[in-house]
Amino acid sequence: NQNKMDHRPWLKNYPPGIPANIDHTKYETLVDFLHECFVKYSPNNAFECMGKKITYAETDQLSSRFAAYLHSRGLNPGDRIAIMMPNLLQYPIAVFGALKAGLIIVNTNPLYTPREMLFQFEDSGVRAIVILENFAANLESIIHKTKIDTVIVASIGEMLGSIKGSVVNFAVRYVKRMVPKFAIPNTVTFKYALAEGKRFTVKEFSNCADDVIIHQYTGGTTGISKGAMLTNANMVANMIQIRTWMQNYLVEGKEITLSPLPMYHIFAFAVNCLAMLSYGAHTVLVTNARDLGSIVKEFKRNKISLMTGLNTLFNALLHNEAFRQCDFTSLKITVGGGMAIQQAVAERWKEVTGCPLTEGYGMTESSPLISVNPLDGSGKTGSIGLPVSSTEIRIMDDDGREVAIGDIGEIQCRGPQVMKGYYNQPGETAKTVTPDGWLCTGDIGRMDEDGYMFIVDRKKDMILVSGFNVFPNEIENVAVMHPKVLEAAAIGIPDEKSGEVVKLFVVKKDKSLTQEELTAHCKTNLTGYKVPKQIEFRDELPKTNVGKILRRALK
Repeated sequence: NQNKMDHRPWLKNYPPGIPANIDHTKYETLVDFLHECFVKYSPNNAFECMGKKITYAETDQLSSRFAAYLHSRGLNPGDRIAIMMPNLLQYPIAVFGALKAGLIIVNTNPLYTPREMLFQFEDSGVRAIVILENFAANLESIIHKTKIDTVIVASIGEMLGSIKGSVVNFAVRYVKRMVPKFAIPNTVTFKYALAEGKRFTVKEFSNCADDVIIHQYTGGTTGISKGAMLTNANMVANMIQIRTWMQNYLVEGKEITLSPLPMYHIFAFAVNCLAMLSYGAHTVLVTNARDLGSIVKEFKRNKISLMTGLNTLFNALLHNEAFRQCDFTSLKITVGGGMAIQQAVAERWKEVTGCPLTEGYGMTESSPLISVNPLDGSGKTGSIGLPVSSTEIRIMDDDGREVAIGDIGEIQCRGPQVMKGYYNQPGETAKTVTPDGWLCTGDIGRMDEDGYMFIVDRKKDMILVSGFNVFPNEIENVAVMHPKVLEAAAIGIPDEKSGEVVKLFVVKKDKSLTQEELTAHCKTNLTGYKVPKQIEFRDELPKTNVGKILRRALK
C-alpha cells in the first residue's frame, strides 16, 4: 500500500547533514559517556546555580565521592535511590554519583504530597533518598512505611560557598521559614556525604547497555503513576538523537544554556542534563522557574545560547517587561516541549527574541524525544516536526491498521529510545509497547506527505459533541489568538442534547474582555459545534509544577 508510511517520507526534509540513523551503540553505558565528557571538557564550567559554578572536572570528582559514599553505606548496584530536589548543583552531582555507583535513579517531584511520595517509593522499592531539607517533613511522615534506610539531606545554600551559603540558608530557614521542622534519625547532610566519600572508593561492578538506570514516573495526571524503566541504551540513544539534531548550531565548549525546567522532569533531564554535556556546555540552573526575575537575571548575567521550556513559561516571559528588554543576540535555539506550543506564543517569541521557538514532542516512555521541527524555524506551523534519527512513526486506526497519509489515528513510534517497560506492570507494558517494539502513545494525530506530524489531541481529552470529535487543543489555540486572552483550557461537560458541549476556562490579559466578545471571536474561527457553550473566567488555571495545564482538575 503506497499510502502507508513505511517509506519514511520525513527523511527528505531533514536539515542538511542530519543522518537518517545514529550509532546508538557508541557508548555501552551512560557512565561511559559521562567519563568521556568529564575528561574532554575538564576545565570548562559544567553547571552554575545562583552564581556559583563548578567545572566538568569538579563535577566528576564530586560525583565519584558521592558514589563511593553510597557504596560505603551498603547500597549495591541495582538498588533504587530517590532524588527529590529542584535545580541545584547537588542534582547533577547526586545523579551522576548514583549512576557511577550502579544505582537506579527515581526522579521525584519535590512538590509531591506524602501520599504521592509513598506510592512512588513503595512502588519502586526505594532504599536511599537525597532530599532538599524544605521537603523533609513530608518524608518524615511516611518513611516508616518504606524501605528507605539512607537519608541524605541537602540545603539550598550548602554548595554556594561558606559566606553566601550561610546567608542563603539563614534566609530560607529563618526569614522565609521555608523549612518545616523535621526529625528523621540517622540522616546526613549532602556535604557530609561528599566529605566522607573521600575516604572510600567506588566498588567495581558490571554494567551493560540493557540495564535499567532510571525509573521515571509518568505524570500521574491521567490515573495511577507508572515507573517507566529507562536503560543505558535508551538514554544514550536519546542523548545522541538530541545532540545530532542540534549539530548545525552548537559549538563544542562554547555554549551557555539555560535550564529553567526542573531536571527531574525527563525533558530537561535528557536535553539540559545529558545532551548539553556532549557539547561541553555551561548549563545555568534556575531553581524556581516561576520566579521570572531569576530567569531575567541569568539572561543579563550570561550570553544564553539555548533555552528549553514549556508554552506557559514562554508566554509568561513574553508578558514580562524586564524580560523583553534583555539582550537575545546570543540565543540560537529555543525548544518547547511537554505540551503544545501555541502559534500566537511562537510568533511573539520570534518577534521579541529573534530566535525561532521550535516545538518538539516526546513521552516519558521514549526517554523522551520522538520528533522535533527544524531548529531554523522552517518547520510547519502547528506541527510537532519530523521523527528524529533512527526513529520510525506510524499512524494506526482503532482496528490496528495503518492509515493513509493525512488520515487521523493513534501515533505510534519505534526506536532505540523506547523504554524497556513499566516497572512491575507487565499488563500495562503489554498495552503500551507491542511485541515488535512499537510504543502506543495515546496521542491522536496525522502525518502529511512531507513526513511532518500533527497532534490532534490526546485520546482521553477528546470531547464528543453530537457524535463529532472536538479536540481541546484547537479550541484553546483559537481562544488565545484573541488579544485579550492570556491562557485558556477547554474541557467537555455533560449536555442532555448533545452528550457533551465545550466549556472554556480563560485567564484574561485585559480585564475588559467579556464573554460575549470571546464567544463572537470563537464563532468567527470555529464551526458551530466547537464553539464553547460556557466560558468561565479565572485568575489562574491549575497546572503541574512544570506548567502543564491540568484539564482533569478543571473537570
